[in-house]
Amino acid sequence: MTFSLPRSFASFSSFIALLLAFLSLLNPCTCFKPRNLNLSSYIATSGWSPAGATWYGSPNGAGSDGGACGYGDAVEKPPFSSMIAAGNPSMFMSGNGCGACYQVKCTGNAACSGNPVTVVITDECPGGRCVAEPVHFDMSGTAFGAMALSGQADQLRNAGVLQVLYTRVGCNYPGVNIAFQVDAGSNPNSFAVHILYEDGDGDLAGVDLKQGSPGSNAWLPMQHSWGAVWRLDSGSTLQPPFSFQLTTAESRKTLVANNVIPVGWQPGATYRSVVNFNP
Repeated sequence: MTFSLPRSFASFSSFIALLLAFLSLLNPCTCFKPRNLNLSSYIATSGWSPAGATWYGSPNGAGSDGGACGYGDAVEKPPFSSMIAAGNPSMFMSGNGCGACYQVKCTGNAACSGNPVTVVITDECPGGRCVAEPVHFDMSGTAFGAMALSGQADQLRNAGVLQVLYTRVGCNYPGVNIAFQVDAGSNPNSFAVHILYEDGDGDLAGVDLKQGSPGSNAWLPMQHSWGAVWRLDSGSTLQPPFSFQLTTAESRKTLVANNVIPVGWQPGATYRSVVNFNP
């Protein structure tokens, strides 16, 4: 029996149907089974990946008192507004993950809304339940409950460990510029600063400081100290005002905040810039 293709077909689907019919005549037992959908492959191509999620702190709170990133009570106030999470070591990355933003959603519990919530990494969950999966979010009670259907936040918080989906997103703090909180232990020879509210990547790969003394145009590289804290031990008196050049971790964008730390700065004080990255 011979088979030749016609010169044209009304559609590609009609060609496939005719080909399958011909093959079934050759071997009636030939079966064409669809491939099983690989869930992890689908998740990866759709931009979502699996993770575990729990919560800590009070049911309607902000987790801890600022956590291992050093943000302090800023986690409770806008723009963070308690929508934060502690990441396991693969997310926290020894503090390099501080400030990164993620969307997280749950669908496997009757109380899940299926709608994503956005959280900021502000803390670390180093062991125990947080290392059972490659990626784990230990969310504030507020953020965890926000994944629930209306009126079912407590039911969801009682569910234990949730299997969730997550994706990295750009941070977006409308109307908020980058803030610099001087570390309480800073002095004129050793300066350290917490950096908050970066739009876009959220996390930083590099920070440089420039002094305000006349003729000083050199950018001095700061060292990542811990959490979201960057430090410069100069060995001599630093001359304010201080400007900062920030480099993001993911997109490698740079931005300069000029003269943001004034003459007469105080340890523990927070100073607002007039700039931010584009989200």
